[in-house]
Amino acid sequence: MTATDPALTALAQGWCALSLLHGRIESHIERALQAGHDLSVREYSLLDVLSRQHNGEGGHLQMKQVADAVVLSQSATTRLVTRLEDRGLLSRYLCPTDRRGIYTDVTEAGLKLLTEARPTNDTALREALDEAAKSAELAPLVRVVESLPAPA
Repeated sequence: MTATDPALTALAQGWCALSLLHGRIESHIERALQAGHDLSVREYSLLDVLSRQHNGEGGHLQMKQVADAVVLSQSATTRLVTRLEDRGLLSRYLCPTDRRGIYTDVTEAGLKLLTEARPTNDTALREALDEAAKSAELAPLVRVVESLPAPA
């Protein structure tokens, strides 16, 4: 394959379209969450991921799992957890069976903020997808996103 290979060009254009769609959605949601709840997209995502934990076997996520879920490095995730902990939205405690492990839980204040912010996030997502669907370049990607099954 050469640099002017049509297959590579199409692949690169598809990646650019996907990146553009992601950027537009994230930017729209970011503005809505910041304006309405003083939350970033990453902060909202972290609260959402951690709120889905449960006690018991496999119930708490390791920091690497949390980092993967919010698409950040472990160090960036730790800084994000610290910021939310400083705001009283998260708390950390030692794992009862492995003193090296640290768990993070959403506080009542964090759950309240997450509950208040969820409709804003959902509305902003719908708005961003509807706007992107008007673009001939992005409409096929929007249809794919809309057709994806909800995770189990």
